[in-house]
Amino acid sequence: MRFISHSPEETKKIAVQFVRELSLGNVIGLKGDLGSGKTTFVQGMAQGLGIDDRHYVNSPTFTLVNVYGPLVHVDLYRIESPIELASLGLEDYLGSHIVVIEWAEKFDQKTDREVFIRSANPMKEGERQIEIV
Repeated sequence: MRFISHSPEETKKIAVQFVRELSLGNVIGLKGDLGSGKTTFVQGMAQGLGIDDRHYVNSPTFTLVNVYGPLVHVDLYRIESPIELASLGLEDYLGSHIVVIEWAEKFDQKTDREVFIRSANPMKEGERQIEIV
């Protein structure tokens, strides 16, 4: 499926619809450049799951893993080796949560779905193409 998002709000709406197709145990890979809207997409997923707004979803760039009830948000941007990846303890969440992994190309296991977020038109700030496979 391909979508064009014209704003962060539209990106979140696409994610709200997407998360309704998922179940606990699904692993989702997010791929896109820095600033492409990956965390915004995860915020929409959290909304779709009814996660309380007090648990503001932000990028786990420095903490690497944030847990929001049934949603686990992982950022592998700073991971440089398989040993670092193994030290995150992701196996504790696989099978029992929806695990969303930014920079999933560094994840050494199969994902159930992948979401690619790209600039849809370099001339239009904020416009994104979102492809879900």
